[in-house]
Amino acid sequence: MADDSTVTIRATFETRETADIAVEHLVQQLGISRPDVFVQSTVEENTSGSRVSGGDASRGGADRSDAQLAGDVEVSADISSMQIAKVNRIFGDLGAIRVSRS
Repeated sequence: MADDSTVTIRATFETRETADIAVEHLVQQLGISRPDVFVQSTVEENTSGSRVSGGDASRGGADRSDAQLAGDVEVSADISSMQIAKVNRIFGDLGAIRVSRS
């Protein structure tokens, strides 16, 4: 009998850019339904991460100074327990700082 229980898995990323890529991988590679994937700040303030990336990074000079770098970004997803290893691999490949599940 297959284990079809659902768990919530969370990963913390330093940039919104990486968090967004993680969401894309979960949805496109594993077929996780987008409404089952959540993205939020790990702090009370709005944040685009704790490190400059994407549109906040300069191509030739100094980085923009108006980026909302208040804290890390968390991606959480409600997944089948059978997908834990694959989700852990995706989060690890993208450099997740912390990964936990409940």
